[in-house]
Amino acid sequence: MHWLRQTHWRILAALALGIVWGVAATFAGLSRFTGDWITPFGTIFLRLLLLIAVPLVLASLVTGVASLANLQKLSRIGGKTIAIYLATTLVALVIGLLVVNVVEPGASIPESLRLSLQEAYEGDVAQRQATADQMERGPLQPLVDMVPENIVSAASNNRSMLSVVFAALLLGVALMLLPRDQARPLLDLFESVNAAIIKIVEIILVVAPLGVFSLIAGTITSVAGDNPDDVAQLLGALGLYCVCVLVGLAIHAFLVYPILLRTLTPITPFPFLRGVAPAQLVAFSTSSSAATLPVSMETAEHNLGVSEEVTSFVLPLGATINMDGTAVYMSVAAVFIAQTLGIGLDMAAQATIVFTALLASIGTAAVPSAGIVMLVIVLEAIGVPVAGIALIFGVDRILDMCRTTTNVTGDLMVATVVAASERQLTATPVNGLASWMATTAGD
Repeated sequence: MHWLRQTHWRILAALALGIVWGVAATFAGLSRFTGDWITPFGTIFLRLLLLIAVPLVLASLVTGVASLANLQKLSRIGGKTIAIYLATTLVALVIGLLVVNVVEPGASIPESLRLSLQEAYEGDVAQRQATADQMERGPLQPLVDMVPENIVSAASNNRSMLSVVFAALLLGVALMLLPRDQARPLLDLFESVNAAIIKIVEIILVVAPLGVFSLIAGTITSVAGDNPDDVAQLLGALGLYCVCVLVGLAIHAFLVYPILLRTLTPITPFPFLRGVAPAQLVAFSTSSSAATLPVSMETAEHNLGVSEEVTSFVLPLGATINMDGTAVYMSVAAVFIAQTLGIGLDMAAQATIVFTALLASIGTAAVPSAGIVMLVIVLEAIGVPVAGIALIFGVDRILDMCRTTTNVTGDLMVATVVAASERQLTATPVNGLASWMATTAGD
């Protein structure tokens, strides 16, 4: 039973048990029991992760930037990171559009089911549309949101993570430019905070299996209730749409990422996926890149051999601006809703989807279901009724888990690529860098 001592296997076992319990509870009429006595443990686990997300981003980015030798090195690493993030997001959008235009899932939704879904989720859609309207977002609103009016207010709200990143980068650059003796006291403080947060992560991971079990069980019973027939009918009607999103995510995760890994790093795809499994499982169960960030950083350093300098810069930035999975989802969802409502989209409209979704994905909060709020912006940009979101709202949670897993995998892939380009990828049992270096040294 040695394998049960490994974190990712314990989490995977808990994930399987959560699915079994969720399905059994649905058929046994125990949904309310699950919601009252099991789901709260998952909520506590998620809150523990979110609790340390902001201080982790702040401390790790400040120390990561300040540890760089000069602005030239910061601009080099930062330029690579942002360029790869934007390029992969653009590819994800194109993949999503290709899949949804080839399959055309919108034609498969029955009229009666569409009307019943709109009625069932009318209140939820109205609430999310009101949230989006309050944001008064234009195409460049993510740039405005990046600069906070009040850093304390931004730090108290996980949805303002981009503002925290901006403030941390600004403070890190300032400490880099200060004489070392003046910067040292504040750097020591942030390094101590960072070390303490990492230790908290290790403590939280001890109870991660319980949290994952509770989250998955609660998700299944909240969707299914005590009537599995309704869920079967809903998933049957929306199955083709879900397949389009999942196929797009799979192409991006299992084709685009491996090509980049094989081309730009010494790590091959299978060892990489084995190494990032703990972060993927937490991302899948929490649907939050921000909540997964502590585990992602631990995974990058210990399983992939990415240096702390690269990890502390690339991953917090990625949790904020890298939303490849969300990009696939938004492009598929926007076209699917248009197809369902009988609205044709020409090439100009689909180009608008790419441009708007690229900006919207960057501004998407790294929290559960934030992508569906950003979808409002995309739909408004192409003239598709926002009320159409009701068609996909029922299955959003399931897809949110999958797209968050893709987002986190992309963050770790980019961290690996940047570390390899900076020669800051150390040997680990997973990446086998030592043998690769020995081989190349003989050439």
